[in-house]
Amino acid sequence: MQMNNILNWSDLEKIQAEDIDRVNGPANSYSNIRLFNHSEKEVQLVLYRDRHAWCPYCQKIWLWLELKKIPYRIEKINMFCYGDKESWYLHKIPSGKLPAIELNGNIITESDEIIWSLEKEFGVLGSSIFSSTLLEIRKLERDIFRTWCNWLCRKELFSIKNSLKKDQLRIKLNELDLLLARSASGFLDPIEKSPNDFYPGTGDIIFIPYLERMNASLCYYKGFNLRKEFPNINNWLTLLENITIYRGTQGDFHTHSHDLPPQMGGCFKEVNEKQILFSNLIDNGHGLGNLEINKELDLLYYSKFALMRIIKHKNNIIQANPCESKHFEVGLRSALTFMFDGPINEVDNFTALGLRYLKDRISVPRDMPLISARLLRQSLEKIASTSKSGDSYKLNKTDRFDQDPKKFSN
Repeated sequence: MQMNNILNWSDLEKIQAEDIDRVNGPANSYSNIRLFNHSEKEVQLVLYRDRHAWCPYCQKIWLWLELKKIPYRIEKINMFCYGDKESWYLHKIPSGKLPAIELNGNIITESDEIIWSLEKEFGVLGSSIFSSTLLEIRKLERDIFRTWCNWLCRKELFSIKNSLKKDQLRIKLNELDLLLARSASGFLDPIEKSPNDFYPGTGDIIFIPYLERMNASLCYYKGFNLRKEFPNINNWLTLLENITIYRGTQGDFHTHSHDLPPQMGGCFKEVNEKQILFSNLIDNGHGLGNLEINKELDLLYYSKFALMRIIKHKNNIIQANPCESKHFEVGLRSALTFMFDGPINEVDNFTALGLRYLKDRISVPRDMPLISARLLRQSLEKIASTSKSGDSYKLNKTDRFDQDPKKFSN
């Protein structure tokens, strides 16, 4: 293993970004309380959401609270697919359902009922969840969800059946595309913050979590470019990606492609030229560029942010890695050095395996923002690729106990 000009941890600490204000600053997955410059005494709401920020229904409530700027506390709970549900949570909510809120001493589950309760307490965000205005929109969202699941999660032996399922999803997505085409703002349920400055309302929030996951999973498993086929959905996603609040909750293609199978009972590949290309780019850490996020961002800042997150959790990252700690630690510093235009240092096969183990288990937005994760994954793979081996620890499709929080506790 060559070890030329690798930065030490002291040098790296001088480069890292400052941590954000988790309480009053931009939306982020690390907070345990969000105040939006209110007093902590004003908090009357607790949000129970999944620890890894994988749950789409949790993201719906999270976005609603962030856009509405309601002060709230956060309790992070395991999902069954990656860890044991906390006993105290099962005592409070025997079903273990997520999300849930506790508002004025009352426990409420089911995301639509949660939004309805929040509206009664804090007012609507655009249109009301159960209003006649959103009735057809909510029905369309469920139709799109069902046709997506039918194509993604049910394996067919005959290509003609897959083609039929694809066409059924296209029909429903086209209905959404036409709805968006008729909107001057580009949103389904726009809120005008100032002249010509619109934010998404509840009607948009209904769609955001699953459209985000469809965009990722259809590229990875089917080679289907949703953004290219539906220009108005693409514009809607681009509008969202230009909103800091949304980006704070947004997952990336790598995370969704590998967190969905254990949540949904499996996702099935339809092998074709684009599917092979897209899945390889996602898996090797390169990502899919503007198909994931269509916004120019400060790459140096996001590299520094990734570094800050690695330094903060360095000991747990090294402890949880299956590679021998001394070699992995050097390999990790090599990748971080390369991320800041440092040299390419060669690593042995075992270190490469450890670097790919980390690359494949970075989770967005749990660990860092999408762009930070992309830059870090690219650097980890660049150093890992100097070895003669292309091996990696495969991700399980039936569970993600490799992400059990117990593995990362001191």
